[in-house]
Amino acid sequence: MSFDVDVTGRGGQISARFVVPGGVTVLFAPSGAGKTSVLDMIAGLVKPDRGHIRVGSRTLFDADARINLAPEERRAGYVFQDARLFPHKRVRANLRYGASDARQLTEITNLLDIAHLLDRWPRSLSGGEAKRVAIGRALLSKPDFLLLDEPLASLDAVRRNDAMNAVAIVRHATRLPILLVTHDRDEAERLGDRIISLLG
Repeated sequence: MSFDVDVTGRGGQISARFVVPGGVTVLFAPSGAGKTSVLDMIAGLVKPDRGHIRVGSRTLFDADARINLAPEERRAGYVFQDARLFPHKRVRANLRYGASDARQLTEITNLLDIAHLLDRWPRSLSGGEAKRVAIGRALLSKPDFLLLDEPLASLDAVRRNDAMNAVAIVRHATRLPILLVTHDRDEAERLGDRIISLLG
């Protein structure tokens, strides 16, 4: 499943244009260059000024054709930079927010090695653990594709490796296309099948 993105936003301050196949595509640029805004446009959280967004055979946005699917219709699994787990729900409840059945929940918790975290509160998780739970919740929503915003940001070396392994596991265990943003060249080269550079 491919990404076909050609968008301009914020009055021309942000633009992205690329057509890529499945696998992991990294959007690489310095901080402040608009990487997260591009993900937000693809997810439907921000409306582009012009252009189009297509994933596989589906058109998510087309300014000329006046197509602009709502976020819930785009079937995107979005993992935000700060994980955004519900603080008043334990890990199990956070995951069940996206899960459709118990078997699927078991499969994902085993895949990401988070079964032992199910009864924990989000505040008790390390940064790497929280990222894995957030990725699990995104996968349990049965998305067509994943958007990962700086998945290794603000993590120490051990937790960065933990989160990096989670991304690698998801890449190899699923056929979902992944669009990942980072400003770290080493992360881009280690995680991506291809790198798209965005200029600020």
